[in-house]
Amino acid sequence: MTQTAEIQCINKTYRSSAYDRISHVGGGYPTRWKLTQQQAIIEIETGRWRFYTNVGGSIAWVEVARSAAGNKYLKTENDGEQPNNLLSLPECP
Repeated sequence: MTQTAEIQCINKTYRSSAYDRISHVGGGYPTRWKLTQQQAIIEIETGRWRFYTNVGGSIAWVEVARSAAGNKYLKTENDGEQPNNLLSLPECP
């Protein structure tokens, strides 16, 4: 069965590429957790976990996307919001 978790924070790199900006995602329910972007991608692709954001009461599911160069990264589904919901989250401790 697929587990569901809310991503409440992220850690960013100093890279200029939008596809490489997120290094970690994390949350706090039921206990504090933190995964690398690569770990989160594996969890989504294997179907073990499904992640979402909740910004201002607006829920957006997180999906795996691929850059033009072929690199996988996390983004929220197209919900018409700018900036991307993930990039607007606070930094994880």
